[in-house]
Amino acid sequence: MSAFTDKLKGNWNQIKGKLKQQYGDLTDDDLTYTEGKEDELIGKIQAKTGQTKEDVQKFIDNL
Repeated sequence: MSAFTDKLKGNWNQIKGKLKQQYGDLTDDDLTYTEGKEDELIGKIQAKTGQTKEDVQKFIDNL
């Protein structure tokens, strides 16, 4: 398991709130986290925000 995945699992409620603050177009449905489907989650965020996968991961890593 990667450090990124560990961070998502351990701090998801905080991360979700920060993502919604940063990217106001994201909904709770967009931010439904299912363990093992991190790439799908990142893809949803990318589609809504226009950010690259790396940008989204960097934002989350820096929280």
